[in-house]
Amino acid sequence: MNTKRTIVIKIGGSTLESNDTTLSDIVSLQDSGNEIVVVHGGGPLISDWMKRQGLLPRFIKGLRVTDSASLEIAVAVLAGLINKQLVSTIASLGGRAIGLSGVDGNMLQGQISNPDLGFVGRITKVDPNPILGILQAGYIPMIAPVAIAETEQAGSFLLNINGDIAAGHLAWALKADELIFLTDVAGVLDSSGRLISRLTAREARGLITAGIAHGGMIPKLESCIVAIERVPKARILDGRHPGTLIKALNNDTLGTQIIGKY
Repeated sequence: MNTKRTIVIKIGGSTLESNDTTLSDIVSLQDSGNEIVVVHGGGPLISDWMKRQGLLPRFIKGLRVTDSASLEIAVAVLAGLINKQLVSTIASLGGRAIGLSGVDGNMLQGQISNPDLGFVGRITKVDPNPILGILQAGYIPMIAPVAIAETEQAGSFLLNINGDIAAGHLAWALKADELIFLTDVAGVLDSSGRLISRLTAREARGLITAGIAHGGMIPKLESCIVAIERVPKARILDGRHPGTLIKALNNDTLGTQIIGKY
């Protein structure tokens, strides 16, 4: 891993709950001269805080239904609690990170994607300049997936963005060398439950259409399809095992790799 690479890594909320080595692996990659961009989720903790407030978490096709009360919790947990815990942990491991959300610097802008989902957005514009500045200064951008929604009227409001979707758009905007999703499954599975080691974008879309890919795997695959228009490859891995990230960057057989348009 002597060649400098720009790698966008999406850390899932479920992965963060396990005793993995993801953050120490990220610091090692930074120490090796790579430019690392991290987008983090926080779904389980958001759901936990919603339940504490008497709110029932609901999902449609893997996306969280977010009303105004849920939005306040999601923003507080993502951009506050989780983001700062991650930055603190990176620092304790000897790394250098700066925590921010997609709202900062108007980095992520969006529109409501589906009224049934509430304040959940689809990304319409990405400005990578805040990330590029942080990378140039030698830090890891640690990004919470919250966006700003510009309206035709005066003012704006916040949007909850699926972290997988945010990671894909950021990788696309940065023309990253690789996009990696760390999750709690081995990768993409076929209809028999067997791991698929390699997919094209067309094949990935086919799995979604056929209903073989479902739940949280849908936004991951959709994100990969977006990213690989400008990113050489994307990968979905089980992040719960020690050393997965380092091994993946040296071994193309881990997880599911998505490449090319066809």
